[in-house]
Amino acid sequence: MRAALVGYSSSEEEEEEGGCRGSGAQGPPRASAGRRRLPAPAGLPGDSEPEEAVGDDSSRHGGRVRGFPHERGSWATHVYLPHRAQEEFLELLELLLRRARTYVPSLAAVEEFHLSLSQCVVLRYHWIGPFVRSLKERLAAFHRFFCVADQVKVYTNQNKTRTFIGLEVSAGHFQLLELVSEVDRVLEEFDLPTFYKDPSFHISLAWCVGDLSDRLDGQCLRELQDIVDRFEDSALLLRLQWEEIRCKSGNKYFSFPLR
Repeated sequence: MRAALVGYSSSEEEEEEGGCRGSGAQGPPRASAGRRRLPAPAGLPGDSEPEEAVGDDSSRHGGRVRGFPHERGSWATHVYLPHRAQEEFLELLELLLRRARTYVPSLAAVEEFHLSLSQCVVLRYHWIGPFVRSLKERLAAFHRFFCVADQVKVYTNQNKTRTFIGLEVSAGHFQLLELVSEVDRVLEEFDLPTFYKDPSFHISLAWCVGDLSDRLDGQCLRELQDIVDRFEDSALLLRLQWEEIRCKSGNKYFSFPLR
């Protein structure tokens, strides 16, 4: 089984990720419709841009390499659903990591869990406010909902510099696609790349540097899925309720509670 591609920026903090969080997807980004787009500003007179503190030394980030060069006034931006892991979820993660490390010892656990609704995009500082306001307007009508993420899957980022183990969503796609559609419309307004056409919605659990998907697919993947299927109360544990959407832009966080 071939590993799916995911749109992770290589500067990310948790990994996941100092620039932004990963967006799980397969296939090319959707082409934008013929909408009028906002031009990127060159800067406003008298308005200084706080510099986003981003280092390019990969040795400080576990060997990760930036997916795009850092420029003053350009902020890595990402829209996602945060997941607050309970103790049982972390116990399952520990079991999965213990088994997966027999195949890839360098695997590291993800520190924060989320499900992506956008790629990592670059936003000019002066557009952060308008971008967030547009998101707030388009997401205001959405209610809380559940989805099930219980299928173990192996992913790589687009330039094959990192490999991930994730839990893919098996139920709840309709609501997620509805959210992505609205986020895409905001991205189009700012002439930014939209999400992927056939997204593989997932929560990343662990990562490592390099393309080691061939070691994790096959027998390892089957063993990991068996651990998930046999874990006590896994059906309830992996039925995830989403209560808010977040946007991270540089070092700024914005929350959009679901109704």
